[in-house]
Amino acid sequence: MTEARVERRLAAVLAADVVGYSGLIEADETGTLAALALRHKTIVEPLLMEHRGRLVKLMGDGMLVEFASAVDAVQFALDLQMRMAEANAELPGNKPLVMRVGINLGDVIVDGTDIQGDGVNVAARLESMAEPGAICISAGVFEQAERRVVAMYQDLGQHTLKNISRPIRVYRVAGAAAAVRAGITSPRAAKPSIAVLPFTNMSGDPEQEYFSDGITEDIITELSRFHSLFVIARNSSFVYKGRAANLVEVGRSLGVRYIAEGSVRRAGNRVRVTAQLIDTQTGSHMWAERFDRQLEDIFAVQDEVTRRIVTSIAPLIAIESLQLAKRKPPEDMQAYDYYLKAKALVDMGRSEADVTEGRALCDQAIRIDASLGRAHALKAFSYIIGAIILEAGELRERRKLAMQCAEQAVALGPTDSVCHSAVAEAAFWVGQYDRSCSHIARAVSLNPNDADVLILSSYIQAACGDLKLAEAQMEMALERNPSHPRWYDWIRGATLSQFGRYDEAIAALDLYGEPNADVLRLRAVTLVKLGRMEEARAAVQGLLAIRPDFNVGEARSIWDCWPDIETQLAALQQAGLPS
Repeated sequence: MTEARVERRLAAVLAADVVGYSGLIEADETGTLAALALRHKTIVEPLLMEHRGRLVKLMGDGMLVEFASAVDAVQFALDLQMRMAEANAELPGNKPLVMRVGINLGDVIVDGTDIQGDGVNVAARLESMAEPGAICISAGVFEQAERRVVAMYQDLGQHTLKNISRPIRVYRVAGAAAAVRAGITSPRAAKPSIAVLPFTNMSGDPEQEYFSDGITEDIITELSRFHSLFVIARNSSFVYKGRAANLVEVGRSLGVRYIAEGSVRRAGNRVRVTAQLIDTQTGSHMWAERFDRQLEDIFAVQDEVTRRIVTSIAPLIAIESLQLAKRKPPEDMQAYDYYLKAKALVDMGRSEADVTEGRALCDQAIRIDASLGRAHALKAFSYIIGAIILEAGELRERRKLAMQCAEQAVALGPTDSVCHSAVAEAAFWVGQYDRSCSHIARAVSLNPNDADVLILSSYIQAACGDLKLAEAQMEMALERNPSHPRWYDWIRGATLSQFGRYDEAIAALDLYGEPNADVLRLRAVTLVKLGRMEEARAAVQGLLAIRPDFNVGEARSIWDCWPDIETQLAALQQAGLPS
């Protein structure tokens, strides 16, 4: 007698559940069950039909869904999180239903209408590791979806999942709701939202790419000055650089109502900028215009484009004041060229050589136009990065030079948030905490939607003891820039450690990638506080591999600005750092 043949098939398996369901039930059983049933009927069922998903089973607060296509599964998950976030924004009392989702592409065993097996188990484990409002997918899903579903994909590396024998490479997918942290109502629900996609370089010269990118970044910055707008950060918008994408789908993925896009053609001493504004709900063009200008008028072009976009949105919102913050443009466009090139190098901060070259380009910009405040601010940041993140050398002199550059920047740009941020950072690293807090507060007030300013403010406020403000600003920064650069994870680790949330701090630092000396220092100190001494010692050994002669004395000289430096030094000694 032969055994019954087991039916198998390849499927994209999606597992999802509601975060904090038991607590919601305990607080309001009837209301929670009613809300969940309503979400299933009005959100889940229509999306399943739209994306050809088969509901395998409901499991209390969770569900298991099968898709024939990984692409359909990812798009379903993005739409699900977006619509859940929208529904949460309308809930009274801020008691949201927030889901986390895991998706795997693998072999499943068919058991009637049910499915089982390794493909299902991996999806369940991915779901359990996803943050509230987030989506985690396996490498197989990523390979299928990355080129077909417009979203932000972050490689989280190899993970060992519970009861799964082999390591699984995991990716986080950021869509409309990925920026909604812990179910807190998003400002997107209350404010018109906009993303500025990278303006296309039409000059035919790849070397001019930085120029079109710089114009895009400055338009984003100017839009972000308006308290009445929710502006997607640069890193999330630039995910779409070089991609031909359906703007309606882009709007849905980023969770924005409006998209601005355009192109830049630079020839000789003239520049042509074209721009248009799209309503992503209807796909219609709200506004489009072309600007032909001499290069010396480029800042006027930026101001005009920004003002036109805001004026197009204005009828939809109540605006108390619409005043475009003006920056004094450099008298010679070449200075701006040098500044943009320097910024690219300093922001990457990959090596001492990159930072030094960036500083030299700042000097060239300043020689041409000494009134360009942002060049002085960027030079200040280059000294700070060179002294703290990379090789230490000449710490006192570098900190002194950073402060001098930052003070010059804010004198030239008193209404520029970047200049105030430079003073705040320089003051922090010489222990002038009151001054640091004052300038970072000014930077936030000047540009409250700038994610970089907010994340910087979060760790300054945390170190100075205002943990409540620090936490709020960290969440705001992550919401405004869900596809943030990796240095955010270093800042998050430092801030979360100040909160005493040590496990979360380690998780944030793990996302940084190949660690620098400061990340390893933070890891070691935090792991000691967790009592994970073996891992703490490994972090110190990693630090010594980068700097073989490093010791407690040098650690004191570098990080003496931190209020709890003695506690940190004691932890580093416990972890094996030589005295």
